[in-house]
Amino acid sequence: MLITEIAREACVSPATVSRAINQPQIVSPERLARIRAVMKQFNYVPLPVERRRGPKARLGTPRRIGVWFVGSKANHASLSWFSEQLLKIQSRDARYRMDLRIMTSSATELPRTLLTEKLDGVIVQGMEPSAECFEQLNGKPLVWFMTRRSSAFPGDYIEPNNEENGRIAADYLKSCGHKSVAVVSTDPDYSAIAQRTAAFIAHAKNAGLTVQSILGESHRANYLEIAPRTHEIASLATRLLACTPKATGIYLPSDHFCGAFFSTLREAGKKPGRDFDAILGNHNPAIYQNLDHAPATIDINLPMLVRKVVDHLLWRIEKADTCGRVGVSISPRLLTPLVTP
Repeated sequence: MLITEIAREACVSPATVSRAINQPQIVSPERLARIRAVMKQFNYVPLPVERRRGPKARLGTPRRIGVWFVGSKANHASLSWFSEQLLKIQSRDARYRMDLRIMTSSATELPRTLLTEKLDGVIVQGMEPSAECFEQLNGKPLVWFMTRRSSAFPGDYIEPNNEENGRIAADYLKSCGHKSVAVVSTDPDYSAIAQRTAAFIAHAKNAGLTVQSILGESHRANYLEIAPRTHEIASLATRLLACTPKATGIYLPSDHFCGAFFSTLREAGKKPGRDFDAILGNHNPAIYQNLDHAPATIDINLPMLVRKVVDHLLWRIEKADTCGRVGVSISPRLLTPLVTP
């Protein structure tokens, strides 16, 4: 198949097809997707790079980036998510070529990789490292990813807008006609959950709603390492059902325990859509497969967060002498149920 035929099928010029093959990073995502779809449809495979005509993409040496999960075990299943997100981005845009080093350690020690390998920059996530750890970094470019742990953290940060998450939840439940609402959480001390909870309570009260706060046990462990216990979820459900006035709108700032929680309510005879409406502060479709209903969710836009933290770290590497702390918050978006309970 000729490039001109691909161009005709994809409704672009032959020059655009050539750029999509040789310099995909300068082609718009929408056009690139159309062109690649046509190529796949007709099993078109471009010639090897050395045999192609026209300009080629000039890709420098990949940046060596450390992704440091502080306070997490090395074999924890959740650590692969960052690599998976970055691989998806790399497949669409060659500018995001990275040589990643995934690292774990306690909050009081540096990973050996940080001490033995020359990294261009570091993305930090998890618990806040100790001041002694920061001193050993010797000014290496770094960006905190997701919710920052304290205002004393010295580096730049990229995070979801957790206050906006709570406000969206309150507005949604009010729009559904609920007068009495509740926020239910198993992890009240985790910073993102605390911010979402506080924003939800304040915004719901300002909207004239009656608000119940049903919070679980405090955990000193890292959020990545804990899981709500069965008795804790049962206790939260019991407290919710005992609310006066009855809370018919429910906000779960985090969704990792929603399956067991909804199951407990179902066992108590409570049916979603009839007895309550729920909204979740995260959007993780993989964990909703066993639910008997489709709750509203709030998408924190993880792919955008990953792109932003990489973009910002690359900027910080190039502008290492730029003074000041830079922070960026990414707005979430409401996803209403596709299926009415």
